[in-house]
Amino acid sequence: MEKIAIIPTYNEKENIAAILEAIFSLKQDYHVLIIDDSSPDGTADIVRNLQQQYPNRLFLEIRKGKQGLGTAYIYGFKWAIDKGYAFIFEMDADFSHNPSNLENLYIACKYSGADLSVGSRYVKDGGFINWPKERILLSKGASIYTRLITWMPVKDPTAGFVCYRREVLETINLDEIHFAGYAFQIEMKFAAWKLGFKIKEVPIIFEDRKLGVSKMNKGIVKEGILGVLKLRWNALFKNYRKRVKNIPLVQTVNHFSKNMVVEGK
Repeated sequence: MEKIAIIPTYNEKENIAAILEAIFSLKQDYHVLIIDDSSPDGTADIVRNLQQQYPNRLFLEIRKGKQGLGTAYIYGFKWAIDKGYAFIFEMDADFSHNPSNLENLYIACKYSGADLSVGSRYVKDGGFINWPKERILLSKGASIYTRLITWMPVKDPTAGFVCYRREVLETINLDEIHFAGYAFQIEMKFAAWKLGFKIKEVPIIFEDRKLGVSKMNKGIVKEGILGVLKLRWNALFKNYRKRVKNIPLVQTVNHFSKNMVVEGK
């Protein structure tokens, strides 16, 4: 098991079957984990039915209530690490992230030395299709603002189309990632950067959703603005590296004694 795409969902019945078909039709051996926050529109039921069509490739986890994008991804990261996946992806269900670009993100991490690859709208050959001008201005402004405050050398820090090597997610203390909305994507990249991982931006064309309702709201934007300031301040005191539990000396000695091979007897 090497590659898995994590897709959080809430009321995505118009898109979910089509996005899954698009991913699996790539025939590039991707698995998919859907994390649904008890969508009242029946999204989870559609996925559950499709599991028969894609056995051992499509997985579904249902959470109680709408708990937020960030917590869904953290849940998914831990699930994927536990199952042994080597490359773990984030993407949306609404086709704003074209599944055909999954492989470009994978190649950047597998063969081009990246620890974390980002589907970027703001590098050469990246861009937008059918996105309202006010949303583009908001996104570009958020990217510039984030870079100025955090000094993080990522042109598209709010991007949600990402590939991680499992080592990155194993190193980050995921329990210290506290933002649930817009700022979650920024904090994950910031944590990886602060820990010295190599981030590579891969150009994508971001297309506005054609079906369903956008999850963007004023609260998410507010979290992004205030969250970046909080992120920068906390960085003075916070270490995102997961702590390795100390093993008692007696336990360590006993372990080596039991596994010691004595030669010459």
